[in-house]
Amino acid sequence: MPTKDVLTKAHLAELRRSALGTANPLGVAADLAEAAQQGRLEDPDDAGDALTLAAEIAEIRARPDAALRYAEQALAAYPSEDDPRAGFARALRARALFRSGGRDDEAMAELTALRPLLSVQPDAPAYVSAALDAGGRSTTAETWLSEAVDTLLGERAAAGARPQAITATDPVVELGPPDAPGVLFFLLQQRHRVRRNLNLPHDRQDDLADRLENQLVRRAGERRGAGSDLLFWPRAEFDRLLSEHPTLAEVYGPDWDAHRARLEKELVRLTGAGQAGLGVFGATVAGLHAFAGRGDGDPTDAAIRAGYAAEVSARPSARIAWPPERNDACWCGSGLKYKKDCLPRSRS
Repeated sequence: MPTKDVLTKAHLAELRRSALGTANPLGVAADLAEAAQQGRLEDPDDAGDALTLAAEIAEIRARPDAALRYAEQALAAYPSEDDPRAGFARALRARALFRSGGRDDEAMAELTALRPLLSVQPDAPAYVSAALDAGGRSTTAETWLSEAVDTLLGERAAAGARPQAITATDPVVELGPPDAPGVLFFLLQQRHRVRRNLNLPHDRQDDLADRLENQLVRRAGERRGAGSDLLFWPRAEFDRLLSEHPTLAEVYGPDWDAHRARLEKELVRLTGAGQAGLGVFGATVAGLHAFAGRGDGDPTDAAIRAGYAAEVSARPSARIAWPPERNDACWCGSGLKYKKDCLPRSRS
């Protein structure tokens, strides 16, 4: 990324997807910090987000000093500590403090201040629990997440009260739409992950987490008309995806030809069902890994993939319109005409 360029929101979105897959991620982080400091952002209000992204890259690449510096600069760039966007930067600061050595008390103070957000912000359970995990405090994460779940379910954690049965159709369970599930879903998901890593026995709330995840994935599939989960992996990305996660061949196809055929057939089916304005959304392995990494999740998990698909589909720059004209370049990027490439795949 040339340092002289003015960065737009679209640039930041692209870097959020691709930075970790570049040859020099730390260089990208440094450029982001310089852009924020030198006023090279199209929207000055993006400075905190750009610096937070720089901190995230540095933290993932095991550079706690740089991550701490960028996170503190991000916090200074946000209008206030109460800005909803500042929570992730504060959690990154805590992770960097843990990894710096001898600053655990500061890290815990930062995360304790973020604890009330667990039952308010959908992304807080992931970034708070990931920061606690980084500091070797997964047991604390399990306690905090459990108490937040109890609060949202109307239970009294101190009394240890539990309903006789909790189901995914219980009126106190608000799953939310497939592309924006509610806070409770993310709390349960992160609690389930932490408990699994701690080898704790499966309980009713773990069962609820499984049921809600299955319900979310099913509902996302029912909404395919909106294209939210029509992820398209360009050839190089597809090859890398299956190289690193071979089990995903069952989801996206055993090879790139099969992957394109699946998407083309699904788009034709949706058109026949009366859907219009369809498209696919370009995905990257680095983007999937980054999304999973923000919550220490597994890229192959259905919920992680559904969440990544929702994130990608919210970015207009990722959308590839469908169908092209018969004599136009194919949507898959092969360079061939549509009529000679993917169009016939719908009939195979």
